[in-house]
Amino acid sequence: MTAIAPVMLDVAGLALAADELPRLRDPRVGGVILFARNYAEPAQLTALVAQIRAVRPTPLLVAVDHEGGRVQRFRAGFSALPAPACLGQLHARDPAAAVLAARDVGLVLACELRRCGLDFSFAPVLDLDHGRSSVIGSRALAAQPAVVAELAGSLLDGMAQAGCAGIGKHFPGHGYVTADSHAELPTDERDFATLAAADLLPFTRLAARLGGIMPAHVRYPACAPEPAGFSRFWLREVLRERLGFDGAIFSDDLSMAGAAQAGGPAVRARAAFAAGCDMVMLCNDPQAADALLDGLGDAPVPAGSPRRLAALQARPMAADLPLACVAAKQRLDRLGLEGWSAAP
Repeated sequence: MTAIAPVMLDVAGLALAADELPRLRDPRVGGVILFARNYAEPAQLTALVAQIRAVRPTPLLVAVDHEGGRVQRFRAGFSALPAPACLGQLHARDPAAAVLAARDVGLVLACELRRCGLDFSFAPVLDLDHGRSSVIGSRALAAQPAVVAELAGSLLDGMAQAGCAGIGKHFPGHGYVTADSHAELPTDERDFATLAAADLLPFTRLAARLGGIMPAHVRYPACAPEPAGFSRFWLREVLRERLGFDGAIFSDDLSMAGAAQAGGPAVRARAAFAAGCDMVMLCNDPQAADALLDGLGDAPVPAGSPRRLAALQARPMAADLPLACVAAKQRLDRLGLEGWSAAP
């Protein structure tokens, strides 16, 4: 299994631009995240992913934020996935049906990404809906930790059937704060015992089944002074040691305002690696991406990072997967979940 380098960047359009090629060939770059601006229709996306993979002989992970509801980057030609909260609402009426539906959503989500050549989505969201966060809101499966863990576990089963790992976010929980970490650094004043009894529970229960986890750009000052993504306490002591998590840890986007307190792009990346991140992500700012690469040097990454990242490469699609995906769509059609619409 070929090692994967520890920086994930984005690209600007529907095809690679000439000035993006040197950046993607940098030996410290190991992944590309795609956005809605990179998508027109499935054939174009397939061609873009193939173009990215052809940039160099060593592999690049290709990923996307594709959760369902308002966070779904690829639309036309893809199934419209229900917001995660719809699964929680179904669970309140019929728990068994919701668990099966979550698996089917995970299968369709991953199968449609795989057919275009992507490796994985940054999903499922494991945050709780405390009714306080506009940036989380319907992205959360439910308010109850046990329900979130159950439904997210079923989503992971469906994704795994299609050969995709799941990336849980936003550790240790973003749902309680009102501020949006894209625009500012939120603070959650609760103590560790309170977090452990609620927001941490889905991560605790699913730690052994997740291929990766993304920490929140949120401060929890009763636990540690730094935001979670720059905190050795949260990433090394809690996530690695107490929860026994052995998957990949991704920084959230280092261009977000919630990360700015850590310093310039390369300083932020070094701080994230020192805290325990295996891969750092920087999006929507090509100049900052260049500054990160120029200033990063030989910054040490956590032991085991190349192995953990390599494990996120999607597995080959099983021969019966298209039929399984069609059957999953048919079951979801019968449920009539709000926001759901199957792609042909």
